[in-house]
Amino acid sequence: MKDTLAIIMAGGKGERLFPLTRDRSKPSVPFGGAYRLIDITLSNAINSGIYKMMVLPQYKSQSLVEHLEAGWNIFSYDLGHYLRTVSPQMRTGERWYEGTADSVRQNSYLLERDQSLSHVLILSGDHVYKMDYSQFRKSHEDSGAEVSIAVIEVDRETACSYGVVEVDGGFAIKDFHEKPQDPVCIPGDEAHSLASMGIYLFNRRVLLEVLQDMEGKDFGHDIIPSLLGRYKVMAYPYKARNRIRDYVWLTDQQGKRSLELQQSAGDSGYWRDVGSLDAYWNANMDLCGVDPYFNLYGQLWPLRTYRRQLPPAKFVFATEAGGNTRVGKALDSLVGQGCIISGSVVRNSVLSPNVVVQSWSQVDESVILDNVTIGRHCKLKKVIIDKNNHLPEGTEIGLNPREDAERFTLTSRGISVVPRGYFKP
Repeated sequence: MKDTLAIIMAGGKGERLFPLTRDRSKPSVPFGGAYRLIDITLSNAINSGIYKMMVLPQYKSQSLVEHLEAGWNIFSYDLGHYLRTVSPQMRTGERWYEGTADSVRQNSYLLERDQSLSHVLILSGDHVYKMDYSQFRKSHEDSGAEVSIAVIEVDRETACSYGVVEVDGGFAIKDFHEKPQDPVCIPGDEAHSLASMGIYLFNRRVLLEVLQDMEGKDFGHDIIPSLLGRYKVMAYPYKARNRIRDYVWLTDQQGKRSLELQQSAGDSGYWRDVGSLDAYWNANMDLCGVDPYFNLYGQLWPLRTYRRQLPPAKFVFATEAGGNTRVGKALDSLVGQGCIISGSVVRNSVLSPNVVVQSWSQVDESVILDNVTIGRHCKLKKVIIDKNNHLPEGTEIGLNPREDAERFTLTSRGISVVPRGYFKP
């Protein structure tokens, strides 16, 4: 993979994630109690053996750039490795990036300059999944493709939110529809459609030709449909071919659990586009539990990030006798560094670093970002709280949707979202 360049799109506004994207870009939104969304894609690239990357930011990118500088300064230029943050430079006119394809077109000189490249991988910086891109490239080369698109089966009812592909029996793409009102189904399966994952692999020569000869701002909406009939475009069925091996827990008929090295079915097939608040909340909830849908604890496919120098999480008070129960504990939850659970109970939740939950409070099915203090006797259920909030004693969120809707963003699924700095100390 040393001759493959990964280009990571990181410029989207993420309007459906507002207010989490009020002060930051979508790829820099915290995730999983320790990471930023972009860390998932960057880790996939590193684990796949890719050491040449470009990140294309645009919208409110300062926190993203600082995160990359602090946590991803691990590349050796002497070995030909690099991670370049390429902001809009108006090299092709007086305009900023106007779409995914336009952002690559404006920086095509960088592709021409690096003559060692043979393939270019186009990735999104805000999806949650584990994918071995070297397997993707092998399938691409074995099929003789000039362009390959990773696809995944989705319910036909929700396929209108994606680019949908039509394929023949050999997975050659016959047609491509961007967010169709009436999605075409998979042959023989009327309940599902094949959706583009926004992951494209180009032969370098082909990509340069396409960017020079074809107009269009976005890969999905403009470029991919125009390729059909001119180049060999293949679909890569992600769930069927992606193989992530790691140590997984297995339970025998007697209930005995053992750790075995094998393909991790969940990690190999899991993919979430966290473009909305509900999807973001769901993806965080998928991390909780004994056997999570998405595993952060794999040893052979680690996720990297920048780690601050913080103390371990702490759980204090253990008074369970009598009516004055005061116990600090977290159940089926992820708790980040520097957190203090003081005489309170956290269930099915994800806490980012430096969260303090004070006595007699309850936090259920919630995502709490950095530097949040939850006062005494608070009750939170199905809540997302952005960073730098200090909830007063007795605050209740998620128990009365009508009241929550008057103060906060309330999603269609009933998730209350508290913006950054809403509750002042």
